[in-house]
Amino acid sequence: MTTPRTIVEVHVLQTVPPSNLNRDDTGTPKSAVYGGVRRARVSSQAWKRATRRAFQDILDPQDLGVRTRRLAELLGGHIRDLDESISEADAWALAAETITAATGAKVEPPKRNAKDAKDGKPEPAPEGKYLIFLSARQLDALAELAVQGRDDIKAFFKEKENKAAAKQYANSRHSIDIALFGRMVADNTDINVDAAAQVAHAISVHRADVESDYYTAVDDHKEREEDDKGAGMIGTVEFNSATLYRYAALDVDLLRKNLGKGLREDEPLDTPVRRAVEAFVLGFTESLPTGKINTFGHHTLPDAVVVKLRSSRPVNFVSAFERPCQADQDTGGHVREASERLAKHIPAIETAFGVDEDTLTWVTRAGDDTQALAALGTELPLRDAVTAVGAEVERRQNGSA
Repeated sequence: MTTPRTIVEVHVLQTVPPSNLNRDDTGTPKSAVYGGVRRARVSSQAWKRATRRAFQDILDPQDLGVRTRRLAELLGGHIRDLDESISEADAWALAAETITAATGAKVEPPKRNAKDAKDGKPEPAPEGKYLIFLSARQLDALAELAVQGRDDIKAFFKEKENKAAAKQYANSRHSIDIALFGRMVADNTDINVDAAAQVAHAISVHRADVESDYYTAVDDHKEREEDDKGAGMIGTVEFNSATLYRYAALDVDLLRKNLGKGLREDEPLDTPVRRAVEAFVLGFTESLPTGKINTFGHHTLPDAVVVKLRSSRPVNFVSAFERPCQADQDTGGHVREASERLAKHIPAIETAFGVDEDTLTWVTRAGDDTQALAALGTELPLRDAVTAVGAEVERRQNGSA
């Protein structure tokens, strides 16, 4: 008999107007072939980034982390907050040694060009070779450790207990975003964090073609009107529009494990799992990648959101759209057909494969075109649905404690 799990799924139908949310190296909106036709696509990385940015308006800064190559500069600031007598350059040096001890990653000043050196400009802050993700609490703990070893930081970390403490501080008190999206440190796999959240690439439920906008700009200042009859500049930007199916799954049990890593075995949980779950559902649902947003102003919210809480395994229902939706010849639109497809497909899959036992479902929708989805579960406004999901997660976690 398998141990019951707690899995939260978020299924979203969202229509975006002409836009370029997520582009490739040529500036073209990303796409994918699915069901034999070209679909609009927004990468999982783009939507996870948007979700993390949304957390800034949802969560306390102490619940979040920073992913950067410039950790020495960041940690140096924490060090100087503890002891203002430490110079900026010394703080950076302390930070660089501490980061290396904690993560194994080398942190060195970037090479200066000859002109900067000749002009006597100070050396820039040390940088790592790749991005490292640390929580605010981890930075605070490492800063305290660095200040302890300020007299001779290299000798300080040659002592096994101090180096072990640095690694422990980097691998405890994980922030919500680290617990959700994971962390990979190439030089020290012991402090890697397995992501509790999985986010699918969003794809359109229908065929989507890329279009091109040819634009011109006028030179506002001309000495004489007859000098130039043409445009000041010309260019093109590519775009598409789509009704997207978005999907994410959250392993609440792994999230709890990630968040529960304290400095001691008996340390109480600093960040309640419920708050992390609610932040993820709300942040993922309402976030939007901002690629070319000044050009297109594609500020939309979902047409419909279906949140499920399971005890078995996550299920992505994208196969409801393997055969692309067709716009009505008279009225147009894809949302109605997409909603009807999803409303039929979800119970059919759950019944056929027996994954509907103990599953709770909440639905948030807008407009008549999404009416078919109302029958899937309890219909609530988004924030009420998020609260209901959080309450049920808390109940199950307390019950299994």
